[in-house]
Amino acid sequence: MRQELAALRREMKKEGIDAYLILSGDDHGSEYVHPYYQTRAFVSGFTGSAGTLLVTGKEAWLWTDGRYFLQAEKELEGSGITLQKAGHEGVPTLQERISALAAEQPITLGFDGRTVPCALGGLLAGLLRESGSRICEDKDLADRIWPDRPAIVPSAIEPLSLQVTGRSFQQKRTAVLAAMNKARADYILLTDLTQTAWLFNLRGRDVACTPVFFAYALLSNRETVLYVMEPEKTKAHLKERLGEDGLQQAFPDVRIAGYHEVEKELAELPRDSFLAVDPATMNDRLMHSVGAGVHKLQGLAPIPLMKAVKNPVEIESTLQAHKKDGLAMVRFLCRLKEQIGKVPLTEISAAEQLDQERRKAGAYELSFPTIAGYGPHGAIIHYQAAPETDVPLRPEGFLLIDSGGQYPQGTTDITRTIVLGPLSEKEKACYTYVLKSHIALASAVFAPGTTGRALDEIARAPLHALGLDFEHGTGHGIGHLLSVHEGPNIISRRGADTAIVPGMITSDEPGVYLENEFGIRLENEILCEACGEAYGFRPITFCPFEREAVVTSLLTEEERQWLDAYHAMVWETLADDLAPAEQAWLRAQTAPLED
Repeated sequence: MRQELAALRREMKKEGIDAYLILSGDDHGSEYVHPYYQTRAFVSGFTGSAGTLLVTGKEAWLWTDGRYFLQAEKELEGSGITLQKAGHEGVPTLQERISALAAEQPITLGFDGRTVPCALGGLLAGLLRESGSRICEDKDLADRIWPDRPAIVPSAIEPLSLQVTGRSFQQKRTAVLAAMNKARADYILLTDLTQTAWLFNLRGRDVACTPVFFAYALLSNRETVLYVMEPEKTKAHLKERLGEDGLQQAFPDVRIAGYHEVEKELAELPRDSFLAVDPATMNDRLMHSVGAGVHKLQGLAPIPLMKAVKNPVEIESTLQAHKKDGLAMVRFLCRLKEQIGKVPLTEISAAEQLDQERRKAGAYELSFPTIAGYGPHGAIIHYQAAPETDVPLRPEGFLLIDSGGQYPQGTTDITRTIVLGPLSEKEKACYTYVLKSHIALASAVFAPGTTGRALDEIARAPLHALGLDFEHGTGHGIGHLLSVHEGPNIISRRGADTAIVPGMITSDEPGVYLENEFGIRLENEILCEACGEAYGFRPITFCPFEREAVVTSLLTEEERQWLDAYHAMVWETLADDLAPAEQAWLRAQTAPLED
């Protein structure tokens, strides 16, 4: 048994806690979290990015998804923790497990309410109320057993120029307040870090892969308050960057306060006032701090749609980032093709080479950890290579690489399934049909009001004709110098709520995953544009597909034309900035298809 687990149980006993819940999030529901919040990894030893740990006096369970089953089995071995393969038949959910515990006898469930979304906290409270059980939502037991817990050292908060954002803070705030007033709310609280960063046109380095900073924001018609960890340092730094007059012009009527002051000021809101909150990113502890008599509006969230629709300046800036990213990809692919079979390479070392090329091209960070899956590993959706699973690359079959970068101009996300050597006819056919599905979405023309669900059906149609499908969505929104996974625009079976409109940037990433054989995913970012009275897409990712994997006879004439035009655009965009050998490789890859 892990000593950290034993130490946790000792603290649980002191507090009279029967079951302790540890999630993988932070105070803001972030996708990627600071090491300070990685309590689940510290206690369990499981280092995957997604997982939920529930500990009782005698048992412990960890839930994770299929991306991490192999890794979790290895890392949990001998820990005293039972792996729960989420979604598998016969595996109870977290709520079912907690309900079963409470059904035996009333329990006290403890957790750090900062890391639990208030929506989940409310759900658990409802589950336990009927049994006479109770919740202690203010117990951060990690601090007692984690002597060298990583400290949060706030990063400098940097302003973005209008040449990158296209809209000022004042313009954005006016739009948010208009939505707030229309809903008859008196205040709107921002808890999602990307929303705060977007509104203020500020960025930081507090969280891996997403250029944000720890903050809350509270808006009203009277004033706007930005709560940050080092308010005086932040004011001084912004004044240094913008000047005294520039700071006042950029952020009129803004008060910068301490990060933890938000709880006190929420408690002091006027009785019978209306506060708009986001239950998905507002944590349970913060929700409990809101003053008595304050009405909480949980359906008002204007910023996600505002930031999903990029303005012309953001689009132009993003195109510059994609050109840099395309150059990194081409240089990596050219080098990989030359090395395979001659230089020892593994999934991890290949990913490291791509990461290096991206940084040389100007990326200051990755937009998510690079996914590199060779052969059967490519069939594990969002597989993450670890030392215990890393395998050497051979001059045959497919290598699936899903990767992206954060550039000063924008955020990128691309997947290519790379040919390392001879392919079977089955591999070629599957690749071609994934490409056909990719083209079906990229070339779709659709009426205003069309949702992501309808477009998802268009994308899957070619694969359905072959009896194939994939379990993930076809596309997700991408932030502008923000999260690589952004809503509300998604192209998925779940994407029925939001229409896809001009200015939205989404991914186009169909796939085929044959267990124990191979996986194929092909991803570009696509920009929605108006086409007369209809809408369509323009690809903004610049990287060739694998022509040796394409069975030309399986493509329609329209699909061939689309692919030739796309490759011509890639060549025109990148060629002048490549070395001669790289140019020659790209020229061959982007030449028109032959029969």
